[in-house]
Amino acid sequence: MSWKEIYNDKLTTAENAIKLIKNGDKVVTGFGVGEPFGIERALVEHYKDFNNVEIISMLTLGDSPWCRPEMRGHFTLNCLFASQSNRAAIDNGTSEFTTSHFYEIPDLIKNYICPRVSIVMVSPPDEHGYVSFGTTVDYTKGTTDYCEVVIAQVNKNMPRTFGNAIKHVRDFTCFVEIDDALPEVKTTNISEIEMEIGKHCAELIHDGDCLQLGIGGIPNAVCQQLFDKKDLGLHSELVGDGVVDLLEAGVINNKLKTINNGRTVLGAAFGSKKLNDYINNNPAVEMHPIDYVNNPIEIAKNDNMVSINSCLQIDLLGQVVSDTIGLSQFSAVGGQVDFVRGATMSKGGRSIIAMPSTARKGTVSRIVPLITEGSAVTTPRNDVNFVVTEYGIAQLKGKTLKERAKALIKISHPKFRPHLIIEYRKRFNEEPFTKDDFVSFKEVIKEKIKGDIHSVKSKITPEKA
Repeated sequence: MSWKEIYNDKLTTAENAIKLIKNGDKVVTGFGVGEPFGIERALVEHYKDFNNVEIISMLTLGDSPWCRPEMRGHFTLNCLFASQSNRAAIDNGTSEFTTSHFYEIPDLIKNYICPRVSIVMVSPPDEHGYVSFGTTVDYTKGTTDYCEVVIAQVNKNMPRTFGNAIKHVRDFTCFVEIDDALPEVKTTNISEIEMEIGKHCAELIHDGDCLQLGIGGIPNAVCQQLFDKKDLGLHSELVGDGVVDLLEAGVINNKLKTINNGRTVLGAAFGSKKLNDYINNNPAVEMHPIDYVNNPIEIAKNDNMVSINSCLQIDLLGQVVSDTIGLSQFSAVGGQVDFVRGATMSKGGRSIIAMPSTARKGTVSRIVPLITEGSAVTTPRNDVNFVVTEYGIAQLKGKTLKERAKALIKISHPKFRPHLIIEYRKRFNEEPFTKDDFVSFKEVIKEKIKGDIHSVKSKITPEKA
């Protein structure tokens, strides 16, 4: 049979495709921009036909219908990355959460969770009968190698990407043609704080470096500061629109990369039509499974690897909390530790944790004496190198506990520094800074009590350490 005959023979409706799912099945689905919403809608509409089906997925950019009360007994979500639509369900026990480093997730799904069914989204087949996984290869493509049932939503809006991102139509159980608009992660306005953070990060990036960037305001701000750099490389688990202009300008050209020379390597693309159009049929962009992209050993093969990640909280010892707020699951470990360790092992590599100094509209310091009770440490203190806020850069590798704490206090928000100084004194039984650095400790406390924040800010911005 020709590939067209095979494809047409496997073509069906969403309603018929979901009949392949049995009660008690574990079903793994694509996520992010590659989430197969068309097939999922059919499952939701016919939820009463199913009992005790577990849905395994990562970050969703849409709704999480599996968390609705009426789904109890029919569908349960096992989430690998919490998002706004399912955090409450994870907190109250309606949904499950499984934690893992991102590069280990393909093995975790295959050998520990063991789904029977995979539901993915792909591009239409090419003239040779190959479909592409487009924006999201990550763990998704691997599930189609071993799941007994593989259902593919074929979407003409899915970009066609290269690398390890294609599969022949013969390797799928069935196809459903649904041309949904892809979810978009559009670039928002970059705040002044994010821009300052971006400037500080750019100070740590040199010509010829290979970058890992995520998505959001800080990565986009970093990208804005890199147009004076030369011959940068890109090896990243995911990126947003911010990298497109750098790629088109030739600032990122990958010509000095130690591996995958001349190629941008990604696990997923989380952007708008701008990014999707750039990666579509672009031979200079390779999409690979996440157990390759995020494997610290593979990352380290890139000389001068620079990783940039964010966090929710960091204590004075340098312990980084990125995915929990107390006992609540906020997101997931993701690829932070993968890239921190890969960059550290890289020849000439550097890892950066970049964050605003405060949260909740400036009412809470992200730099704290002790991490919030119940929070899980994402990146241990021994792995942390550079920490960046809008107030500067703290370099922690090779520093004593006292030196680490002082460096972090320096880049904290001025209105929270008096409290951090007090806690420093309790812990180490000494003044953290000399008289040349600060006015007397008593004067600082008086100023804090009076609430004269402007005066405190002007007095506790140390120029020396």
